[in-house]
Amino acid sequence: MHATTQPLAATGLSRQQAKTLVLSALGGALEFYDFVIFVFFATVMGQLFFPADMPDWLRLAQTFGIFAAGYLARPLGGVLMAHFGDRIGRKRMFMFSILLMAVPTLLMGLLPTYAAIGVAAPLALLLLRILQGAAIGGEAPGAWVFVTEHVAARHRNFACAALSAGLCTGILLGSLTAQAVNAAFTEAEVRAWAWRLPFLLGGVFGLIAMVLRQHLHETPVFAELKARQALAAELPIKAVLRDHAGAVVLAMLLTWLLTAAVIVTVLMMPTLLQGLGVPRGTALAGNSLAVLTCVLAILLAGALADRFGAGRLLVLWSLLLGASFWLFYGSALAGAYSHALYALAGTSAGVAAMVPAVAVSGFPPAVRFSGLSFAYNTAYAIAGGLTPVLLSLAIRRDPAAPIQYMLAMAGLGVLLGAYVSWRRPRHAD
Repeated sequence: MHATTQPLAATGLSRQQAKTLVLSALGGALEFYDFVIFVFFATVMGQLFFPADMPDWLRLAQTFGIFAAGYLARPLGGVLMAHFGDRIGRKRMFMFSILLMAVPTLLMGLLPTYAAIGVAAPLALLLLRILQGAAIGGEAPGAWVFVTEHVAARHRNFACAALSAGLCTGILLGSLTAQAVNAAFTEAEVRAWAWRLPFLLGGVFGLIAMVLRQHLHETPVFAELKARQALAAELPIKAVLRDHAGAVVLAMLLTWLLTAAVIVTVLMMPTLLQGLGVPRGTALAGNSLAVLTCVLAILLAGALADRFGAGRLLVLWSLLLGASFWLFYGSALAGAYSHALYALAGTSAGVAAMVPAVAVSGFPPAVRFSGLSFAYNTAYAIAGGLTPVLLSLAIRRDPAAPIQYMLAMAGLGVLLGAYVSWRRPRHAD
């Protein structure tokens, strides 16, 4: 272990390391809140940012198209920020990503509607959404790299889990905020002005989080690379694609598993449940409970992975993912929806705890940010974009399609966990 990282080998996390995790997770939660709050107000924004005489289905489709643009912008934004993160510093990009998210979110809350400026309104909304996508593309992989390089390898799983829990907490905050706004104001008030409040709050809190992140320090690993003049001598992404193709494939497969756990179990589920006849309020309440259990499970799984190995925990949690989703969704299909089973399915999404730490270990420090960002964002853009569409089409032919898909993903997780247990980490610093 390098001399500059010896202090990190102490038992447990130091006060500075704990501070780094807390501030990083807080920023990640607020940034992900900014990214997902749009979807909770998609219906009202479709009414405000598109012509009133447009058919409802077309207006909603175009609104979700703007939402999806954020996902499509993730790979480009992530690779660009990762490039500079590998060349000029992790902290600078860590700061920039939250600024790039906070400002567009704040501006969304101030945008004139279609009635005021016509077609410029949806175009401006699209531009701001693309900027949000670029920001989130750098935030998640940048945060995982940042915290893993601040702690010893033996704490890497928990450090990444703390960040993942923060991102899921952002989804929970978005859901609770949307419920609070809809409860506090009439439908007319929400449409007139109250829809702006979540965006304005998100922008302000994002700027506050950026200020708090100024107290963080550059990672010891990057500082040492810079001191030894060992930074990437060529384009980092070029070195990644040429020398680390295996690590890219592994990280992409792990990301596919992560998207299945989060997108299907958390983001899509309220809509799927309503299609099965579950009342909207019941579905949203269950979703909030599932996200909460997901956050707690991610922290637990990360701590256990540091003790017993990420591969073993990945196998265990993948089995839980398949079994619990089969029980939960199968019961809902039979007309016996259960909050308890939904909470159990949320717990199984804790499989996300092991994904980033394993993916990070596949890339050497000089190109770590670029490697993780390229693999993660590319896979997330593909899986995140296609899964909802393809699964929705499959459900029309077979209502049990989500169960079949999640069982297949659980099988993939077991295979990946077995492989991770078999191989030795290549770059544990």
